[in-house]
Amino acid sequence: MFDFLEGYDLLGAFWVTVQLTLLSAAGSLVWGTLLAAMRVGPVPLMRGFGTAYVNVVRNVPLTVIILFTSLGLNQTLGITLGADNFETINFRLAVLGLIAYTSAFVCEAIRSGINTVPIGQAEAARAIGLSFFQVLTLVVLPQAFRSVVGPLANVLIALTKNTTVAAAIGVAEAALLMKKMIENEAQLLLISAVFAFGFVCLTLPTGLILGWVGKKVAVKR
Repeated sequence: MFDFLEGYDLLGAFWVTVQLTLLSAAGSLVWGTLLAAMRVGPVPLMRGFGTAYVNVVRNVPLTVIILFTSLGLNQTLGITLGADNFETINFRLAVLGLIAYTSAFVCEAIRSGINTVPIGQAEAARAIGLSFFQVLTLVVLPQAFRSVVGPLANVLIALTKNTTVAAAIGVAEAALLMKKMIENEAQLLLISAVFAFGFVCLTLPTGLILGWVGKKVAVKR
């Protein structure tokens, strides 16, 4: 029944998807946190940059961003991100595009968590002489992260599915292999079912585990 899978590196394709997800998630968490800090910071220029970035990027299709990293950064400007072969360059460019896109949603999730922290705590911390950076990193962000595990889990699940867009620039992840198999095999329904099951195996445990973690670490008000 599943003889059509022979000759295709299904696990390898999903491993590329996992790598895209993990690397993009790590980068998005860092850049999204910095954007959230800018948006709640005291410097008007940084607040303006953070607001403009989030509003613009969230309203640009991910496909456009991914194609821009390939056509704009690589083919036009010659940016290779330290890679020396086509596959590695496109993989790194796809990670960069996913980070640029996903970080806008991470930023908003974290900012919503920051807004749940009582303002009196920040004022008390400033009253004892802590700087804005110290207040943010020592008082506000630890509580904010605990309150947004659930929303961040949803962003991670969306990111996992969004990695399929990387196929547009030739990254050999699951969606590209699926397209190739559909073109070569007469098993459309079975192929679709196999890849759907693969993505369910990636996203369902993520949601369940992070949902459980969110309940455990939630700040009790």
